[in-house]
Amino acid sequence: MKLWIAWLPLALAACGGGSEPVPTGSTGLVTPPPVSPGGDTVAPPVPPGAAGMTLVWSDEFDTDGLPDARKWVHDTERNRTGWYNNELQYYAANRLENARVENGRLLITARQERLSSAPDFGGQNYTSARLITRGLASWTYGYYEVRAKLPCGLGTWPAIWMLGTGGRWPDDGEIDIMEQKGTSVADKREVLGTLHTRAYNWSGGTLGVARGAATSLPNACTSFNNYQMTWDADRIAIGVNGANYFEFRNPRNGDSAQWPFSAPQFMILNLAIGGDLGGAVDNAALPAVMEVEYVRVYQR
Repeated sequence: MKLWIAWLPLALAACGGGSEPVPTGSTGLVTPPPVSPGGDTVAPPVPPGAAGMTLVWSDEFDTDGLPDARKWVHDTERNRTGWYNNELQYYAANRLENARVENGRLLITARQERLSSAPDFGGQNYTSARLITRGLASWTYGYYEVRAKLPCGLGTWPAIWMLGTGGRWPDDGEIDIMEQKGTSVADKREVLGTLHTRAYNWSGGTLGVARGAATSLPNACTSFNNYQMTWDADRIAIGVNGANYFEFRNPRNGDSAQWPFSAPQFMILNLAIGGDLGGAVDNAALPAVMEVEYVRVYQR
């Protein structure tokens, strides 16, 4: 059974509307005990990696239509000037063709089309969607699980990731829970987990390149898989289906350039087209879809 959850804004909690306090280390929305449509309290089974934790935020994608505006914002900031990493897409807002909830799943869809009538159109030949929780929910530490199926087409670059709320990259850190390259068929049979900081980032930080690893996942684009991240004051571990394949430990030297991960981060779900990791686009494979069954955040 999927969760049916009523969400309360943080403002209600702060004003004493009878809701629970904001969990330590989280901001944004407070989750009351999950309640089924029949009135029974229900909750998904706690994954082993979240043992001893409580579900503090989730989207189960139970209501068809546009993504829940109480949980997600459409990020369109770079449409006119072009997105980073030589990406080719225009990120549309509030457009069912690019982001919709249907039959218990979020469908982020990339299409070959030009939205030339849009006021922020930047000349792109593709559309897609980028959903973020910035300004609505962010967290420090916890266990994060996203169940998703990725697109198979070459040129697609799906990602599940987080950015620091301070808005300074790479100073505030970036956590890529899952991203998948699109430059070859082999790319579609593995996924990557990566961290970026001022000291370590893709362009070569003060101490070197970004820290991360890849793992084989032959069914990444044919089946749903659980993408997971464990984050506490000592380490960040990234895994899939209950097995970690990358770990980064806090050096405990007080250098925020190496460990900026003691402050809140917000969640991002997006499907980019082309670019440095997407590669050449196979237009015959479009439209391409990243399907997300749920996003869950657990904390102590």
